[in-house]
Amino acid sequence: MEKYECLKLENQLCFSLYALSREIIRLYKPFLDKYNLTYTQYLTMIVLWEAEKMNIKEIGGRLHLDSGTLTPVIKKLEAIDLISKKRDSSDDRVVIVELTEKGRSLRDEIRDIPELMSCEIGITPQEKDELKEPVERLLNKLIK
Repeated sequence: MEKYECLKLENQLCFSLYALSREIIRLYKPFLDKYNLTYTQYLTMIVLWEAEKMNIKEIGGRLHLDSGTLTPVIKKLEAIDLISKKRDSSDDRVVIVELTEKGRSLRDEIRDIPELMSCEIGITPQEKDELKEPVERLLNKLIK
């Protein structure tokens, strides 16, 4: 084996995952543009649709995002009236984010996007599950 074989781009798992992520996000763009959302805003809404109300730290934890990345996302979602935010009455350092009525109703409008994306990618539900499991396992190794 060549001395620098390990440094070839085609041998980098990290590059394959990075490139795949960029391509997936690119495919999401036309679907999300209809709702004036970025991919990160869409993921934030998904987290909030599950819980209705959470603090920013919890949202960041679910999305693996720091507050510096999440804060402008939250501000934009608030500006387009999908969420509201307020300080926790028992601890004013904690910011609570809650869906607005518009944010709740967006869930119904946007619920077909995962299926549309599966069709766009050309992946079956079984293939998606088979791929997701080792990726989740690797992610869990890295975040522990």
